[in-house]
Amino acid sequence: MSLKEVHLANAFDLHDGEMKEISVDEAKILLARVGDNYHAVSATCPHYGGPLAEGTLCGTRVVCPWHHAAFNVVNGDMEDPPALDSLVSYPLRVDGERIMLSLPADAEESAEDRRTPSMCKRDTSVDSRQFVIIGAGAAGYAAAQTLREEGFRGSVVMVTREDRAPYDRPNLSKDYLHGHADPAWMPLRGEDFFKEHDITLLLNREVTNVDARSKTITFESGETMDYDALLVATGGAPVRLNIHGSDLKNVCVLRSFADADSIIETAKHCRRAVVVGASFIGMEAAYSLRELGLEVTVIAPSQEPFEATLGAEVGALFRRVHESHGVRFKLGNIVYGFEGNHNVEAVALDNGEIIETDMVVVGVGVRPVTQFLDGVELDQAGAVVVDSRLRAADGLFAAGDITSFPDPRSGENLRIEHWRTAQQQGRTAARNMLGLNVTFDAVPFFWTRQFDIGLLYVGHVSSWDKIIYRGDVAAQDFLAFYVKDNRVRAVAGMNRDREMAAAEELLRLDRMPTREQLQRSERSLVDMLQAPELISV
Repeated sequence: MSLKEVHLANAFDLHDGEMKEISVDEAKILLARVGDNYHAVSATCPHYGGPLAEGTLCGTRVVCPWHHAAFNVVNGDMEDPPALDSLVSYPLRVDGERIMLSLPADAEESAEDRRTPSMCKRDTSVDSRQFVIIGAGAAGYAAAQTLREEGFRGSVVMVTREDRAPYDRPNLSKDYLHGHADPAWMPLRGEDFFKEHDITLLLNREVTNVDARSKTITFESGETMDYDALLVATGGAPVRLNIHGSDLKNVCVLRSFADADSIIETAKHCRRAVVVGASFIGMEAAYSLRELGLEVTVIAPSQEPFEATLGAEVGALFRRVHESHGVRFKLGNIVYGFEGNHNVEAVALDNGEIIETDMVVVGVGVRPVTQFLDGVELDQAGAVVVDSRLRAADGLFAAGDITSFPDPRSGENLRIEHWRTAQQQGRTAARNMLGLNVTFDAVPFFWTRQFDIGLLYVGHVSSWDKIIYRGDVAAQDFLAFYVKDNRVRAVAGMNRDREMAAAEELLRLDRMPTREQLQRSERSLVDMLQAPELISV
């Protein structure tokens, strides 16, 4: 490859801890200064194209402002999902005050914004072990890629009951559901990727039993498979309401690609829709159905959407935004039953009210798919109880929605149903399948986008003593700090992307200010991250 050298910037253009995006021909370069050293990587996040210069730099770690993928600015390596690829790293040299960058002379090569991480291939003459992953969602895919990244040369087998390779599940209730994402865009990787890296995909395969003692998997067909290490990442199955009329046609749930396709097809022949549930799946489904032109009514027992997760004030903001787009709400109500002859025609509420409809989407949570496991501990909800390494039994690990894991920050056992947490757990579990003895201590993160507003959330808290607000919730420009026992356990924010990236880093490093420090200082979280002494000011 031939290279060309260009004058990128001057040394005095950046101070320590600063980043800047610079365009050179067709390439977007992120220049970062860490101490007295300068580093150049591609400037766009490989996940959804977030501008990394608008994120946060913490040491050598840059966090994307959109969905918090993290990268090493020295070599471009991906350190945290949801990105799957790493950044391109460019060689630099400092000539006096001039920072000189070497780029490929070929314009197409110089404009590349990502690189696939280095991964090995199977070589059973070197390693005869067989590692099996049950589930091809976020956790399962992340584990498969990580095994190859970490140099595992044995057999990697992914088993899924679905009929397709891993895909972008969060988009099912967003862009895909309302027609802004083409089906071809949804797979995480193309078929060639799995072949190239010797990852075997077994589709349409239902597992009926895993015996953790004998390390044997039994399929619905009666076939069996042995494993040396196993990751169970089967995710959740949507809860279906056990009420009158729940078996009527056009009563839908949303979890899989097939579910989304069914809702899209049903919506083509409907004018009215009822969504049962006002948490994330329900509210995103309401948004998408309204975008498809349906009359939408949301029914939930809470007084506001997201009330248990975000609090009433933030929940009321989402309700007002939905109402401004024509969505109706019946809050503080419980669905008593569904009415109709063949198709659903109405929803009956506990107060006697009848809501006429042509279709229903039920979004009231998921249950862990773990009924086939023998020899592991399950909690009352059916989640797999794991240790800090995500280990449930000898050679058996669990990750994602089915996992009850010890939270290093609160001391509680948590089950987090977030896409990115599942990816992080998949990566940790893969490393521990290889015996690397890695503790899972990632900070939970999720995002939602509905109509013209988006919200980011880092950390976790099931209840709080106080919410401290900075900014204006009604103006959709705020941070909300959820305080428990004088410690900030979680932060939600709108239009504060850089500060939200800093919030995750402060939680990760256990440097988040206390309740008193927050109330005493108006310093931004970015300042607090880059200058820890400011926290106590």
